[in-house]
Amino acid sequence: MNLSELTTESADPRFADIDRMTVAELAATMNGADATVPGAVARALPQISAAIEATAERMKQGGRLVYIGAGTPGRLGVLDASECPPTFSTPPGQVFAIIAGGESAIVSPREGAEDDPDAAAEAVDAAGIGPLDTVVGIASSGRTPFVISAVRHARERGALTVGLSCNPGTPLSDEAEHAIEVLVGPEVLSGSTRLRAGTAQKLVLNMFSTIVMVQLGKTYGNLMVDVKASNGKLRDRAVRIVRTITGAGRDEALAVLDRNGFNVKQAVVAFRFDLGPRDAAARLVRNGGRLRAALGEQA
Repeated sequence: MNLSELTTESADPRFADIDRMTVAELAATMNGADATVPGAVARALPQISAAIEATAERMKQGGRLVYIGAGTPGRLGVLDASECPPTFSTPPGQVFAIIAGGESAIVSPREGAEDDPDAAAEAVDAAGIGPLDTVVGIASSGRTPFVISAVRHARERGALTVGLSCNPGTPLSDEAEHAIEVLVGPEVLSGSTRLRAGTAQKLVLNMFSTIVMVQLGKTYGNLMVDVKASNGKLRDRAVRIVRTITGAGRDEALAVLDRNGFNVKQAVVAFRFDLGPRDAAARLVRNGGRLRAALGEQA
């Protein structure tokens, strides 16, 4: 693929004089460009939705969600995956990311790592990617060798594969079962895909992790009932969630949470049915960990 033909690499004449702009003018220009990103994501919603639905079905059977990228897309994958344990109490390894160059590349760029397809295949093998897993390859250009190789190898191992890029008709789209192309256009700073392309990718990954977790019963309405209350802010949030669902007073909510190890779902069930921790936990298990079902409410 000729890089000069990529939309994400092209120079938009509208931004040709950014070095002559005042700070206020340039801030307004960038803000105006950024405002077009949600529309680009909206145009890709049918492809995004189909990929998420397929991912959720596999994860309901015990599969994992794996993001793979290089550079900024890789870091975005790491960011989204790292938010899942505190937000949804996901077990270790249920959602994780592979970044070209390894963990050190998160803070110390290793730009050459994106050109190593063999390392990608090795990383997929090392992760034990299999038929129940979903691999989301992220590459603004859609032609990053590391990402394409990882997606190809993951597909050979039976995984569901998704290709997220910001150009049309990319090699990554050809390799993946589900192609998502969010066409944001040229960047304000030509080729700097950490800008609009990166914003678009972050929005899509937000949808992926959040919607999949909703489908897995990790929320009650819009409440974060699987939150891991590991600090003061999150413990306070847990108390507020229990109070919102049950109508309990603050002291009552705090007490039932304390008895149930600050497990919000378990605490709600225990309070509603006046159960001890063991019986509350068992009721949740019988209902697949879904709080609404455990409370006897219709989905």
